[in-house]
Amino acid sequence: MTEHDRVVRDNVHRDIVLTDDISRLVDTRTFQRLRDIKQLATCHYVFPTATHTRFVHSLGVQHLAGVLLEHLETVNPGRISPEDARLVRYAALLHDIGHPPFSHALENDRVFANSNHHEKWGRLILEDPENDLRIALIELIGEDGLARLFSILDGTCDLPVLHDIVSSQLDVDRLDYLMRDQINTGAKIGTFDVFRIFRSLRIDDDGHMIVNRGGVAEVESYLMMRYHMYHNVYFHKLNMLTTAYVIRALVRARELIEAGEMKVSRRMERMLTDENLSVKDYLALSDSLIHAELSAFVTHPDPALSKWAGLLASRSGMHKRVRVRNLTEVAFWGAQNRIKESLADAGHNPDEDMIVTRVHKEGYRPYTGGIRVEGGRDISEVSPMVASITAPLNDIMLFVPEDCREAAETAINAAMAGE
Repeated sequence: MTEHDRVVRDNVHRDIVLTDDISRLVDTRTFQRLRDIKQLATCHYVFPTATHTRFVHSLGVQHLAGVLLEHLETVNPGRISPEDARLVRYAALLHDIGHPPFSHALENDRVFANSNHHEKWGRLILEDPENDLRIALIELIGEDGLARLFSILDGTCDLPVLHDIVSSQLDVDRLDYLMRDQINTGAKIGTFDVFRIFRSLRIDDDGHMIVNRGGVAEVESYLMMRYHMYHNVYFHKLNMLTTAYVIRALVRARELIEAGEMKVSRRMERMLTDENLSVKDYLALSDSLIHAELSAFVTHPDPALSKWAGLLASRSGMHKRVRVRNLTEVAFWGAQNRIKESLADAGHNPDEDMIVTRVHKEGYRPYTGGIRVEGGRDISEVSPMVASITAPLNDIMLFVPEDCREAAETAINAAMAGE
């Protein structure tokens, strides 16, 4: 450490050292915005302590990148230059800079008139000549350094391990968010030793990151924890339902604004209706803005808008998940007409009150390949345990009003039985 370094206390990694150059990036307005972007969107409706942010997650990712880079320099000296090591830490720090409010939940073209993936927005932010973060980067590394940083972020650099550290099936991003999300949700569903994983990592002859055979068991622990977090946290039924409520409220608000029947803040209007949303206007969006608007929607005279916002505000009368295990698209499509009839008979609007969420569309996924063990084979070929969790999940969740749940379950079971 130097006299200019700062230390941040963290509930996951304890002390995170911010070197002077990292601090210059962190102190920009663009990076500070991440303090108001929750890591897990609506997950706090399920786990009340899950209010941690993309800001602290990003600090943790750059910290882990630094630890891993030191290890790789020990076991593969000289493979990564000091200049590239510095850029990898910057890439780790800035990997989430383009996230919208509510993180992955609002990466949805039904909400944004100008819908880009957060990685695209991140690139646009760092290409904006007036952006304070870009200006700080140019002062630190110049235009050539920024071009090299982009190549690390998008995986076009000549040394693949630089990208692997930041974005791969065993990257510092996933390692940090799994540890951080477990601690902040209180979910006790497994653990792994990140330092033991790091000790097993090497740079292969082709420049990729690989795991030595002694590290396979710890990577198995990491993947099993990821698998259970996927099922029990990221795709918890209430998390999925509240996300659906938020999206429906914003979609309805967009319809009302475009029809000239509603006024919202200028920032919200731009988000919902501006097909040429600027970087500056995008960076003005945050969780606080969305929450404030949703709160105002509760008393709006439009019945659909106030309904979705009101369900988030009070949790009274929330829809219930249909209790059919491994519900597939085929089973749902075979039963949906009967479900709609039961909703109508009970006085509900079938188009509104049959809520379908698809678990495969989110930003979190179980293992699908990509972790290589020394010798070149994928870890799923070496570990029977990992092979067992690689099957894709394409199930859906169906939510209906509580008084229609049994009728929906009966209709689906009949469809699955071929009746």
